[in-house]
Amino acid sequence: MVNSSLTRLSIINAEYYAYHGVKPEEKKLGGKYEVDLDMYYDSTTAIIKDDVQDAVNYEEALFCVSEVINGTESYNLVETICNEILNMLMDKFEHLMSATVRVRKLNVPMRRVIGYIEAEQTIERE
Repeated sequence: MVNSSLTRLSIINAEYYAYHGVKPEEKKLGGKYEVDLDMYYDSTTAIIKDDVQDAVNYEEALFCVSEVINGTESYNLVETICNEILNMLMDKFEHLMSATVRVRKLNVPMRRVIGYIEAEQTIERE
């Protein structure tokens, strides 16, 4: 017997090389990005059937991330990248209840030495 099961499916440190940023050289030369996803959904049916068709398919979720990060659009803000990823995920997975995305920009063109900058956004289905 399976009770209702809220599952968090996480993808950690998906790596990309992309061309986003405010400065022209960022859009021309590109930089390294990392993305984390936390996706929440009721996995009861997926567990009972043991079928990926009823789950949040992490390969398809990564495809959504790649479509935004490596797509034809170049964004100025990592916040915009987060928002675009979340909207695509919610459109793709109807049974997704909420999701959080973290986008890290590893090569930040600043005069200070920093590890990275990161934006985090969460969306919930209404």
